[in-house]
Amino acid sequence: MQIGGFQKFSLIDFPGKISAIVFTQGCNFRCPYCHNPELVDPQKYTQLIPENKIFAFLQTRRGQLDAVSITGGEPTLHHDLPDFIRRIKEMGFLVKLDTNGTNPEMLSQIIQEDLVDYMAMDIKAPLQKYSILTGSEVDESTILRSISLIENSGIDYEFRSTLVKHLLTPDDVLNMGMMLGSAKRYFLQKFVPSKTLDKGLENLSNFSQDSLNLLVSKMQGNFAEFVVR
Repeated sequence: MQIGGFQKFSLIDFPGKISAIVFTQGCNFRCPYCHNPELVDPQKYTQLIPENKIFAFLQTRRGQLDAVSITGGEPTLHHDLPDFIRRIKEMGFLVKLDTNGTNPEMLSQIIQEDLVDYMAMDIKAPLQKYSILTGSEVDESTILRSISLIENSGIDYEFRSTLVKHLLTPDDVLNMGMMLGSAKRYFLQKFVPSKTLDKGLENLSNFSQDSLNLLVSKMQGNFAEFVVR
C-alpha cells in the first residue's frame, strides 16, 4: 500500500467509534476542490509511510482504538487493499472505507469477503457532469454499479457530496440525490475553501443558507438520514 498520511486519533471519521485514519496516496480524480492535494498531485507527494509503522502503532492501541478508517486519495486504486484490510481486521479493529466509486470490482470483492464494517462513497456530480467536475474521464456505469453494490451490501454506509457553488447548482444536487434512490444516509457537506487542489477556489463563496434550507426541504424525505454538515 502507498500510504501518504496517518492520523492516530479521530472521534468524527467513523460514526460512533474512536478510529485512526490511513490516507492512501494517489487518486484517479482531479476534483478542483479536493482538500488533500498532497495525496492527489504527484508534485506534492510526501515520503511514503511504511506499512510496518502503521501496524506497530495499531498493536499498541488494541483495546483503546475501535477502528481504522482508510481514505485517500482513492484507496481502491491499490491492488493490495484487501490484504491490508485483512491484517487490520485480524488485529480486532473495525474498518471504514472511503471511495469515489470508480472501482466496483474491488468494492465487490471487499463486500463479498466481509472486510469492511462501514463504507462512505463520495457523489461528485450528476452523471452528465462527472467528467467535467472530476477532471477525469469517468465511466458513468461504474458510479451506478458502486452505488448499487453499497446500498445492497448489508454493510452500514453513507453517501456524501461536497457543495461547491461555483461547480454545482441546486438542480445538480437534487439530481445527485435522485441517483441514490432511497439510500439510507446522505450527507451534504459545506465547501471549506481552506486548502484546495485548485488554488483558484480558495476564495469562492458557499451555497447560501436559503439555498441549503430549500434543498433540505426538498430532499430530506427521501432518505432515512439526511443532514447538511
